[in-house]
Amino acid sequence: MNASVHQTEDLLFSILLQLIVMIGVARLMNTLLRKFGQPGVIGEIIAGLLLGPSLLGHFFPQASHAVFGDKASTPIIIISQIGLILLMFQIGMDFEFAHLRNRRNARGVLGITLASVGVPFCLGLMIGHWSAPVLAPGIDPLVYSLFCGVGLAITAVPILGRILREFGLTRSDIGVIAISAAALNDVVGWILLAGVSAYAAAHFSGTRVVLQIGGLLLLLGALWFVLRPAVNRLIASNPLRDGDVPPNLMAAVLCLMLALSICTYKLGIFAIFGGFAAGLLFHRHEAFVNAWRRQVGRFVMVFFLPVFFTFTGLRTNVLGLSTLADVQWLIVVLGAAVLGKIIPVYLAGRLSGFDRHQSWVLGALMNTRALMELIVLNIGFDLGFIPQKVFTMLVIMAVVTTIMTGPLLKLLLPRAGHVIPAGVEA
Repeated sequence: MNASVHQTEDLLFSILLQLIVMIGVARLMNTLLRKFGQPGVIGEIIAGLLLGPSLLGHFFPQASHAVFGDKASTPIIIISQIGLILLMFQIGMDFEFAHLRNRRNARGVLGITLASVGVPFCLGLMIGHWSAPVLAPGIDPLVYSLFCGVGLAITAVPILGRILREFGLTRSDIGVIAISAAALNDVVGWILLAGVSAYAAAHFSGTRVVLQIGGLLLLLGALWFVLRPAVNRLIASNPLRDGDVPPNLMAAVLCLMLALSICTYKLGIFAIFGGFAAGLLFHRHEAFVNAWRRQVGRFVMVFFLPVFFTFTGLRTNVLGLSTLADVQWLIVVLGAAVLGKIIPVYLAGRLSGFDRHQSWVLGALMNTRALMELIVLNIGFDLGFIPQKVFTMLVIMAVVTTIMTGPLLKLLLPRAGHVIPAGVEA
């Protein structure tokens, strides 16, 4: 066996071992958290934290190093990103956007988007400005504050979509409005993030921003006028066989999904939104959606997504806050994050014509941050504009705001007239 083959086999062994641990622990925690009334995805996030420096890496560093090494391997990173793209495709397929033809619903999406981005962003700027001398000395205070603002403003579309599925909300008015507002929220958030990152790197260009917006408009036009009818023809010419998606159709769908992911990546709003856009093209074809979910969806949920959730936890150390001042700043961040999302979204919902129970549900849903938040934080951390302690605070905030969602929905949904399913989907 030559050296190259030996290295490949060693890498394969390492990746297989990591996948066994990630998937096994994630499934165990998924099952456990569901017994406590939480969406299974929360258990998978906690699994990542347990396997990372917060527990395993802290108390059993040799075991952690033996399994995961010094840092996450590139294959694991790629697997996690592919999983996100596949999940976003399913989320896009699951929506019934006919609800948005209702004027109240369309107005609600716009109002909730503006409220859920604007208020938290301003609060994040204020916290960044106040905390910069204490928590981020030596870092450009403006850039640090901008990253804090984007961090508080973001909403976690993938996890929100999964929670909507588990609570049977994907085809309800509230669910469609929440995910639509969250998608717009994230597009605005990613554009803000791109602008902040470019400014931090000292190559901000107004021309680049204009080109990015123009590219997005062109992509939307292509989706509506070119790809939508093309998908209709594709489905018609490749009918399901015994309720299953034929291989040629599956291959074409995968290629389209990945191609759109490349387009959105090149436009600076990250590849996962290409998966979401592809899903929107298929959501009217109910038989295809059901077949795809049955053939592909469960594998995505059991294999790909736990890898992403666990990988993120491996980079997070919640034991990094050791002083009273750290805890006080954490409380400030949590308070601003929760109140800055729920209350403005509630007010926007009321102004859009929703009753108070529905508006509180919308506020609880938009408060879900989790891993989209962590993507933003990791970018800021890698660029050196978010210090370790602030990174830890914002990670804790992301996890706490997501853990809150399940109990809040169980409390609020019956009052809003929605029947909670007896069990949530695995």
